[in-house]
Amino acid sequence: MSARRVLVVDDEANIRQLLTDYLHRDGFEVEQAVSGEQALDALARREPDLVILDVRLPGIDGFETLRRIRATSSVYVLMLTARSEESDTLIGLEVGADDYVTKPFSPREVVARVRTLLRRRGADTGSDTSTDDRRTFAGLSIDTSRREVMADDAPATLTALEFDLLAALTSSPGRVFTRGQLIERVWGGDFYGDERIVDVHVRKLRSAISDAADAPRFIATVRGVGYKFIGSPS
Repeated sequence: MSARRVLVVDDEANIRQLLTDYLHRDGFEVEQAVSGEQALDALARREPDLVILDVRLPGIDGFETLRRIRATSSVYVLMLTARSEESDTLIGLEVGADDYVTKPFSPREVVARVRTLLRRRGADTGSDTSTDDRRTFAGLSIDTSRREVMADDAPATLTALEFDLLAALTSSPGRVFTRGQLIERVWGGDFYGDERIVDVHVRKLRSAISDAADAPRFIATVRGVGYKFIGSPS
């Protein structure tokens, strides 16, 4: 099996090289970019398995770079944000980041987050891997092997992590998942960020499958606890 590819995008050479060294040690193939423009060019040539993207970039900043990535790709994106700027984290998640790490960071933590995200690729987040690859509900069809979703007979565009979240919720319809349980299933046990990341991605997932928080067909909020899937079997 070929090595997983990571694109590291940061205008600080010492940070790019530090992450590259640690990723190489863990068996990853790494490409570097110093700007949003270079990152987009690199993705156009050959899409990596994951992008590590700094928010503060010269020219096209990280947010705009991420918007352009999401226009054509569901590649996993791990954002690097400033610890003092909480708003950067929330904006990044809204734009389409799958996870984030705040600066200053431990390179080992970044590599652990990369491994966690990439473990989701092709993995069934359900508890029973013997079940059929297709899960069908009224108005919603999920093919877990192809990672494809149809909502109201139209293809739904989900990021890789949004698909993982939907797969986790639909693995046990009617079961209430706490935010912590969803983080464990989707982000992995080594996630140390804010549990609000779940709320942001549920909101984006609802939008992608035409679900409304105030009148849900698929995902219901259980106040003070978490979320559950309420779609009717088809």
